[in-house]
Amino acid sequence: MTAAASTEATPKWILDDLYLAQDDPKISEDLDRTAESAKSFAAQYQGKLAALDGAGLGRAIKEYEELSEVLSAVMSYAQLLFAADAENAQVAAFYQDMNERATEISTDTLFFELELNRIEDATLAQQMTDPTAVKYAPWVDSVRIYKPYQLDDELEKLLHEKSVTGRASWSRLFDETMAGMRFDVDGRKISSSEIMSRMSDADGLVRKKAAKAFGKGLNENIKLFSLVTNTLAKDKEIEDGWRKFPRPVSSRNLSNQVEDEVVDALASAVKDNYANLAHRYYKLKAKWMGVEEMDYWDRNAPLPDADEAKISWGEAKETVLSSYNAFEPQLSEIAEQFFDKSWIDADPREGKDSGAFSHPTVPSAHPYILMNYHGKTRDVMTLAHELGHGVHQVLAAPHGHFLSDTPLTLAETASVFGEMLTFRGMLDGAEDDKTRRILLAGKVEDMLNTVVRQIAFYSFEERVHAERQNGELSADRLGEIWMDIQTESLGPAFKFDEEYRHFWAYIPHFIHSPFYVYAYAFGDCLVNSLYDVFQEGHPGFRDKYIEMLKAGGTLRHKELLAPFGLDASDPAFWHRGLSVVAGFVDELEQISKE
Repeated sequence: MTAAASTEATPKWILDDLYLAQDDPKISEDLDRTAESAKSFAAQYQGKLAALDGAGLGRAIKEYEELSEVLSAVMSYAQLLFAADAENAQVAAFYQDMNERATEISTDTLFFELELNRIEDATLAQQMTDPTAVKYAPWVDSVRIYKPYQLDDELEKLLHEKSVTGRASWSRLFDETMAGMRFDVDGRKISSSEIMSRMSDADGLVRKKAAKAFGKGLNENIKLFSLVTNTLAKDKEIEDGWRKFPRPVSSRNLSNQVEDEVVDALASAVKDNYANLAHRYYKLKAKWMGVEEMDYWDRNAPLPDADEAKISWGEAKETVLSSYNAFEPQLSEIAEQFFDKSWIDADPREGKDSGAFSHPTVPSAHPYILMNYHGKTRDVMTLAHELGHGVHQVLAAPHGHFLSDTPLTLAETASVFGEMLTFRGMLDGAEDDKTRRILLAGKVEDMLNTVVRQIAFYSFEERVHAERQNGELSADRLGEIWMDIQTESLGPAFKFDEEYRHFWAYIPHFIHSPFYVYAYAFGDCLVNSLYDVFQEGHPGFRDKYIEMLKAGGTLRHKELLAPFGLDASDPAFWHRGLSVVAGFVDELEQISKE
């Protein structure tokens, strides 16, 4: 590690490639121009799509894409500002103003996708023979899968316009509440990002105090979080009922372009392996920690003999980039831009989103990564994960705004693969069995958090949405469901104190994107299977992998996995992925006997 790398400061992003500031005149210019263009677009095309020839439909879709990209650029900028400083009243107001303006403008183009779905199949098939239109065939298919669930135009318009005062407002309330919360630890008020970091501290007393303070803070706001959860679940139930979706998860599966039975097979496979994976590993961890049962705050605790020296930002950067480079230099070259061009905000601070993401923004710009870097090994893995997303988004961007977007299930592929590359690089560099065991244990815990924990979250959502159909759920009932599922998934190695029943309340995915969470498990199992294929020496793997990332949203999971001889609809696919995790646990059990 170079001296420069060891002292490199944790970065903050520069958003100038989108807009220079909230008062940048270009924002108003872009919105005003797009508002005018949207009205002209509606005047030119509304009621006329079926009568267009193929070239005309292709041009219309291209114009619609251009309009949508401008609005997405503005909203991306507002979302990034808000994620970085949610407690700032001016930023929050700007975010809401941009959301309202974008919704108002897009109301004029709302007809387009609705009318596209009303074109007769035979007519559309003829139109799609034209090269201008056929380019957009995957996007058209993704729009038309919603055809059976589409409402009358006036109802669609009403739902669209009211979204800013409905779901979006409840989500904003959740975000601002979480960002504004401070947790009292030894007389000091600390943010959710810091409290989460403390819950994986080497000192058990630090972990306990953090967990207790976090639970207390959630309990003090539990009525609000319960109200938000109940309201959004009911809102979803009402809309799903009007659209006649068969199950609460159905709309998510459609957007992910994955069949219900594939998701069911994934969830079943993981639940069937709770004992073989989580229960077995955590029993082993309890033994290492010298106890019969661990407290819940020990779940992410470092092992007793782990080296907890902080990893500098420069070292984390070097570790991830070298791991990417060892697999394929092209990936490393793309990832390095995120550091060199200030596309990452990793500085932990009050008011900032406590999570991590890579926002694709728009193809005419580039992605931005947000995370909170505290110098732990897990933070290095988070960096590897989000850079995987970012590289994927850069590679897919040439397809344009509509075709670069990847379904969530496949969007996790590059991120989890990036983690695996980094882990393997660190494991190969392990100097002794102790280091190897600690690295293996850390990877298993990350996999359990990605697979077992996320499917447990998914099960929690299933039960909450099912029970909400019979009436509002009390905070106590939400806590009971949470505790049942946590006990089932994590196993008998844990004891849970009373305040843990409130921990469901901080999961943002439940609020922002219901049933999103299974995508993490999907991606992890998919990558485990992919990596297994890679290790077996599959011919041309690297080139096929790059092509898979470049495909963006132009291909579906069956088409993307076929070159590797994999099929997600085959139950054996999921068991293959889970067997990789089980194999790591096997190795840890063997090491612990020696």
